[in-house]
Amino acid sequence: MTCALCVYFGYHFLFRMAGHSPVLPSSFLSDNEGFIGTIKNCTQDFVVTEINMNGQLVTKTNHELSLCQLHEDNEICHKPKRSRIEENTTSTPPSEKATAIRGGTAQDKDDDNVGTPSSECFNLGLILGPSVSEQLDLFTTALKVEGSGRVHEDGKTATGHLSLGSFSDKTQRACVHRAVRYNYPFLMTVTNQEEIVVKENPDFKKLSSLVSEEECEDFFRFLDAKVSGTTFTFKPDASKEHRTSVHHFLMGRLGKLVETKSFTNENGSAITVRLRERRRSNKKRPAADADCEDVTYTGFVLRKENLETLEAISYMAAALCVLPSDFSYAGTKDKRAVTFQNMVVKKVSPQQLKEKASEFEPRGMRLSHIHAVSEPLHLGRLQGNHFDLVVRDLKCHDNSCHSDLGTLVNKAVENTKLRGFVNYFGPQRFGRAQRVQADQVGLAQRVQADQVGLALLTEDMEAAIKLFFTPDDEDDLPNKAKCHFLNTGNAKEALALMPGYKARERLMLRALHRYGTGPEGSAHAWLSLPHAMRAFYPHAYCSRVWNQAAAHRLQALGPKPTQGDLVWAAPGPRAGEDLQVHLVTAAEAEEGVFSLEQVVLPMPGNTVRYPENLMGAWYQDRLACDGLGSCRFRVPSLKLNVPGCYRPLLARAHNLTHTILTPHPGQDTHGISSDGQTGKTHTPSLSLSFDLDASCYATVFLREVMRCDL
Repeated sequence: MTCALCVYFGYHFLFRMAGHSPVLPSSFLSDNEGFIGTIKNCTQDFVVTEINMNGQLVTKTNHELSLCQLHEDNEICHKPKRSRIEENTTSTPPSEKATAIRGGTAQDKDDDNVGTPSSECFNLGLILGPSVSEQLDLFTTALKVEGSGRVHEDGKTATGHLSLGSFSDKTQRACVHRAVRYNYPFLMTVTNQEEIVVKENPDFKKLSSLVSEEECEDFFRFLDAKVSGTTFTFKPDASKEHRTSVHHFLMGRLGKLVETKSFTNENGSAITVRLRERRRSNKKRPAADADCEDVTYTGFVLRKENLETLEAISYMAAALCVLPSDFSYAGTKDKRAVTFQNMVVKKVSPQQLKEKASEFEPRGMRLSHIHAVSEPLHLGRLQGNHFDLVVRDLKCHDNSCHSDLGTLVNKAVENTKLRGFVNYFGPQRFGRAQRVQADQVGLAQRVQADQVGLALLTEDMEAAIKLFFTPDDEDDLPNKAKCHFLNTGNAKEALALMPGYKARERLMLRALHRYGTGPEGSAHAWLSLPHAMRAFYPHAYCSRVWNQAAAHRLQALGPKPTQGDLVWAAPGPRAGEDLQVHLVTAAEAEEGVFSLEQVVLPMPGNTVRYPENLMGAWYQDRLACDGLGSCRFRVPSLKLNVPGCYRPLLARAHNLTHTILTPHPGQDTHGISSDGQTGKTHTPSLSLSFDLDASCYATVFLREVMRCDL
């Protein structure tokens, strides 16, 4: 499938693609003969289980005990009071009501007055005094009747504002600000030294022309409460164009404070607004201040089958009425597999998640070990992954019937177990290749995630969008939607064509429709993705460079550490440890102090040290070829920073066991093809069980064992 506008990438990106090398360089450590076979005949043939930082399989950890202990601790410790605003906005799904904040009215009888301001906090007669309170009432009445600039009470409001007097105490000023804006949401308060002045809020005036005045008042009370992470939902609105106008206004005027998203249920579509989390100061806060935050985090183990990680998150986010960015995880997992991994969701209680869990099973997801946790997960916070794999249809490389195939397979596995394998990034790191037809130069090229990452690092947002939406060869609905967008530039129509399970594409098309397809709109489209997904593309580019660097290092410098190589300063690095690197000296290289297994190569970034031998020059030349010779590896407009890291040149499989499954005479082994058809085969299969460190790829390990591309 090709599109007319697929040629609109610019000659510089086409030139780079023309020299695009294979994902995995053709270099191996072992000298065994190898064999061929098929993997992932069915998802059950490829099972991945995450290993947490304690070295435990996530399916085996005892969360129930830790949850019980947590409850006991909470009985002893002081439990922070929860804001009534948060109670109102989290206890009822936003699709079922327009969230109203009215004087801190308690909705839960068991929770009366918990975290709710008393009525005296908003009593302007007590705070300002009867005289000033009366003037304020006259000011607001005249403002509503005649408009700003036409109020003439005692000559004090002729310019559309009213002075409430001076307040020397900071706490008292804060009380005045809060009370005025609560009682009169259409006003804004401004401090001039110690004087407080009120005037009409232009943002309120604009929003009240788009929604009802009652909703507008409730929204501004919600906004003024400043409870980060809470949500407000407007009433359902059947008009997509009108909802777009509300989205534009909120993001244009309040985008730094809030984020918006439309949710749809049986009552229609409604806009939900969430206050952004406050940025944490670099300064350490007192423990007492940290304890005052009452953010709900729920951890769980996700079992997914034949789903990308982001697809699974998008399904769960829609069902739970939260944003995809509310989910955190230690690492992404294969799509065509059965995978188990830890996840944490914010603003959802364990009970809420348990009630929704059954809804995810038809989508290929199963939740277990649901428990309360104190913080989100972070990428890389895992020790590794455990794999249970089956390689089917074993044959020799020349397809001949090898009389001693079992011996050949055993030798290949044991050889790789002994020597390890080159720690390449696997093909799934770069995503599925997409096809670009460059008619004017007669080239048919493949676009992968690393090329999108290169466009982002050069801050060519529009080119990155076009690369992202390049269709592949399949004539299915997602590719038709991509082709339609590239041909017409109409994001709205492409969004209507794009299937619901294509989470990334739909998020970006929605943003492109809202903000336009120019440079600014393209940047907004990338910002619509969760941060981890945005970072995936520059990291994919850096991974491609690392793969090429690893192949060049082995070819140019051989199997021993040489002067100028980088090695771990401490032996036996494990995931999550902050280890420094050491530059190999001439004497150390001569004496053989270090082994090749200790050699590391840097992933390009702004904090790494490069080797001080011919590999250092290689990195400079390689980055310069892509126009990144002076790159700072930061994309401020997308809030992306690529610090870089160090990756071991070699890797090993731990706890490796294998079994050759040979059918008995007259017995067939069964495999399931990718289209779901069950077939019979008389060829043997290989069952493997092993652990790999974080960011090591089972497909790369299998490639070394079998000495063939998978």
